[in-house]
Amino acid sequence: MAGFAPRVQYLAGFRCPLGGLAAGKPRVLCRGAEIFVSTGSELVYVYDQEGNLLTAVFRFPGRVWHLELSALGGVLYVLCAQKGVYCVSLDQASRSVSQDDGDDSDKNDEDSEDGEPPCPVIPVDPDACILPDATLCAFVVLDDILVTLAQGPAQWKVQLFRCHRPGEDARPPGQIGEVELSTSSPLAGSLGEPTAPHFLPVLCCVSPPGCSGLCGRMPGSGGFTLERALFGLLFGVDASLLESPVILCGLPDGQLCCVVLKTLVTSRLAPGDPKALVKILHHLEEPVVSIGALRTESSGENVEDTHPDCLVALGRHGRVLAVKASWDEAGDPVPELQEYRLPGPVLCAACGGGSRMYHSTPSDLCVVDLARGGAPQDPVQPDRGPGSLPSLLCPASLSVCGVVTLSVLSEVPEGGTRLLALSARGRLMTCSLDLSSEAPCPARATVVNTGQKIKELLSGIGTVSERVSSLKKAVDQRNRALVCLNEAMNVSCVLLASREGPRPISCTTATAWSRAQLQDVLTATCRLQNGSGFSLDRGWTWCVQVRTRSRASDPDSAGSAATYTIPVDRLGPGDRREVTLLLGPGEDGAPDLPVTVSCALHYSLREVVGGALAPPDSSEDSSLEGCPPDMLPEQDGVCLPLSEHTVDVLQCLRFPGLATPPTQAPSPRSPAGDPVDTFLGARLGPGSEPAGPASLRAKFPPPSVATIKVSAGLLRAALGDGQPGMSLGCTTLQWLLAENSALDVVRARLLSSVRGVAPDGTDLHLVVREVTVTHLCAAGPMQAVEIQVESSSLANLCQAHHAVIGRLQVSCGQLRGE
Repeated sequence: MAGFAPRVQYLAGFRCPLGGLAAGKPRVLCRGAEIFVSTGSELVYVYDQEGNLLTAVFRFPGRVWHLELSALGGVLYVLCAQKGVYCVSLDQASRSVSQDDGDDSDKNDEDSEDGEPPCPVIPVDPDACILPDATLCAFVVLDDILVTLAQGPAQWKVQLFRCHRPGEDARPPGQIGEVELSTSSPLAGSLGEPTAPHFLPVLCCVSPPGCSGLCGRMPGSGGFTLERALFGLLFGVDASLLESPVILCGLPDGQLCCVVLKTLVTSRLAPGDPKALVKILHHLEEPVVSIGALRTESSGENVEDTHPDCLVALGRHGRVLAVKASWDEAGDPVPELQEYRLPGPVLCAACGGGSRMYHSTPSDLCVVDLARGGAPQDPVQPDRGPGSLPSLLCPASLSVCGVVTLSVLSEVPEGGTRLLALSARGRLMTCSLDLSSEAPCPARATVVNTGQKIKELLSGIGTVSERVSSLKKAVDQRNRALVCLNEAMNVSCVLLASREGPRPISCTTATAWSRAQLQDVLTATCRLQNGSGFSLDRGWTWCVQVRTRSRASDPDSAGSAATYTIPVDRLGPGDRREVTLLLGPGEDGAPDLPVTVSCALHYSLREVVGGALAPPDSSEDSSLEGCPPDMLPEQDGVCLPLSEHTVDVLQCLRFPGLATPPTQAPSPRSPAGDPVDTFLGARLGPGSEPAGPASLRAKFPPPSVATIKVSAGLLRAALGDGQPGMSLGCTTLQWLLAENSALDVVRARLLSSVRGVAPDGTDLHLVVREVTVTHLCAAGPMQAVEIQVESSSLANLCQAHHAVIGRLQVSCGQLRGE
């Protein structure tokens, strides 16, 4: 870009907080010789350029966020933070200043002490608030229509109001339209009391050429006109046919949305979804700082349409969006979109009447030219077609730093520009820019070649950087996968090497009865204990399977199985996990016994290795889809069995009679009688009709009895020596009930017979006694242990008999193995 010779003139200084003014809230506007300045406090200053002095200071009830000037009535509209929009007539204010010029000198002593020239301070009456709303963040004035942008708890809201000029009508403005904007991030504040957003949204009005009405706009106050082709491409056929202005919103989350004004006015009368009126043009992915328009092509001989032909949006971190109309091979208009990156963070920006955009950073005030891309025009540039946007923007420094708000006062075709700016120190200044003929310009060929080389170098650096980042990510993934696989291999070796004896990683199962939903339920608690020196981390899953056998009443029915998977979630050395599962009741109200509970550890290779085997240039969420199918086995993992526990009827017996200590005196015995008659009489109850023993036996069959006899020597060798003085019958009964919760009571009382309650509620009687068997061995009588099971339920008798036989087989098998 050709050299600039800026001439800076300081006009006035304003009060500023310690540390300087922050960007986003200060504003400067100009109307003729008057300059309106807001530093983000509750004061608005009026400065006269011709007299070089402050003429008035307005004090508002809250901090000022935005200023607008109406060209038709000389009205100043001000948005105060969490207060609303105020309307002040400048003509009435000037008359009040002239009348009270000598009376308010005492009110400005504080300002005079701060170095500001004395001037009248006009407190704004709270009645001047024409639209009280604590959620308003931006507004635009079009004639007698006020367009506002309010911050909701989850969405932004655009509202239209019909406002009245000061002195004409005291009624509040009437709402004539409303629509909600979608947002991609939650807004600040709560439902009760909204807080100020960190970045204020940008609101402006875009009009088509020849738009009649709704045109009362001051130059540089946030409104502009676009050429007809670009206007139609951006906002659609409806906006072009209606010749309606469009409200353009730049949100703090980066969205660029638009709403056609005339459709929004009539939206209450039109059917359909109001959100269909909102169109999202682009997403900058950073807060929008400025929206403007530029003229990138010279008008030449055709001076009918000299309106801007390029829409420009600038983000907080320097991302630039430029859109203009282009034409394809068939001659149809198509949008041309370019994204650029400028040094950030951007404090403020403004577009001039030509092709230059000015933006300020904390260290410099810069200018870029979208017609020339920062270099003199060259019709033979290889990367540009005629009338297209430049491929690269090269900002030129103006050697002015710390500008927090900016406004373009005038721009002439020869290149001269006059800017109005406010610095972070609170100093108001004008910056006059002229193309300096003395500033040397490099040769065209050199500039073109240098720009092309820089672009190629930057492209190459970006490609290498992306490749290095992708390879580094792939290496990190594979390193993590190797660490996990090494840990899994160590755990597997420890478990497989300890098949006999206690395992370092063990799983135990215990059963218990509990009360839930007014019924007794049987639960199994599985406990996983890590006694090894390794950790079970990513990829490990604890699997618990509960299997039931087929019913005795229906041998053809298949048993059921349910598998529960529990993520281990980093089980370090010495840690343990517990899980409680429900085993009953079944369909008939009792648990389906016996039940087998199996525990195992499963290691998923696909979860750990799938991402590491994906190609390095895959997306961030690389998973199994990027992994070649032949790289992993079909089993998808490794399964290591831990334990298998069978829950039978002996473990589930309950003994209500053992819960109460036998302290009551024994009741006198009744005369001896037939035990069957006594049992059946108790079943019939006192009100039953008497019946003979034969009929009662036919109606109530006697309990079933099963007897198992085992060699006393074999059983003593299998069980070992019990407590001193304990009979073999007591030792055998304790062995049978070793996994029952009543074992301690049985051991404490040295019982050899016990009467319990089965899971279905029927009685079950266990009797263990030592007997002499004479007919089994030719050598003579032998000592044996008789285990007798008695129950009125044949199913419980079979289950108890099966449980006793199973225990005997396991003990004898272990004895033979020794």
